[in-house]
Amino acid sequence: MDFIDEQGFRANVGIILTDGGGRVLIAGRRGRGGWQFPQGGIQPEESTEAAMFRELREEVGLVPADVEVVGSTEGWLRYRLPDRYIRRERTPLCIGQKQRWFLLQLKSDQSQVRFDLSPEPEFDRCRWVDYWRPVKEVVYFKRPVYVRALQELGPLAFPNDGPPPPPSWWPRRWHRALRERAS
Repeated sequence: MDFIDEQGFRANVGIILTDGGGRVLIAGRRGRGGWQFPQGGIQPEESTEAAMFRELREEVGLVPADVEVVGSTEGWLRYRLPDRYIRRERTPLCIGQKQRWFLLQLKSDQSQVRFDLSPEPEFDRCRWVDYWRPVKEVVYFKRPVYVRALQELGPLAFPNDGPPPPPSWWPRRWHRALRERAS
């Protein structure tokens, strides 16, 4: 059972898993073409960190000993679902997600990543990509949250030089938003 707050946002954790060399893991949705970071709902009475480790195990087969928790976003990052994805017949009504994002560094071998630990795996493949690439790969309505999570956690992922500059394919409005947040 998921926790949906009084505003209609489902509590959720997102996981940015880095290889320590500037790349991050994105996973392919089973039976679909989409790619995203591992993520999942927080159950009632479950802490965000407990939910993150549960989702890490369920979605990509990793346990706490396989990773180092580098940091997390300070607060909730929210996105609204497009109207066509809102299931109006369900109660409580869920209009979007509020997410706490965690930055993890893989400490074990990449071969530890697996998708067969859940009766109905969400993912069936993964790949390691450049830091900003997931913004282009994820479904359009999650992109602003991905930008905010990657921006906020970037200094932790790249403690020496800071995160790489945003790619040239970004829309101008995203570049402006990053500059405004930085100032």
